[in-house]
Amino acid sequence: MMRMMGNALLKHMLMVFALAVLSVGVAAAADAPAAKGPCAEDVAKYCKDVKPGGGGIARCLKENEKQLSPACKSSIEEFKKKAKEARQACEADAQKFCKDVKPGQGRIVKCLREHEKDLSPECKAKMTEAKKDRKGRAPEKQ
Repeated sequence: MMRMMGNALLKHMLMVFALAVLSVGVAAAADAPAAKGPCAEDVAKYCKDVKPGGGGIARCLKENEKQLSPACKSSIEEFKKKAKEARQACEADAQKFCKDVKPGQGRIVKCLREHEKDLSPECKAKMTEAKKDRKGRAPEKQ
């Protein structure tokens, strides 16, 4: 029974991790007003009253997904694909290093970053890829 609960918690943590990767990528495209990402116009149109951070932009885009531009939809699908790959690549690392971390608000991703030097090569590569994607989408905040 404890093993089943542990597996359910791990699956939940990994889903939160995948959503965090997705949210970070989509929100990074929208965080800066000058962002030129594929969802910038959609964010301005449908999510102008949503404060960036905490996945609010991603939720807003999800709520308006039927109206989104083809470019934005394609970008979101690409992030979903990358999030799934990251989840798969980091599953064992999340279980090993972050099993006691409460999921949500990027805590799993933060935990994995804190253990970056100890991560499996596959997970480390996905974390590096996600970092590069964020930097390429919006200027770094000072």
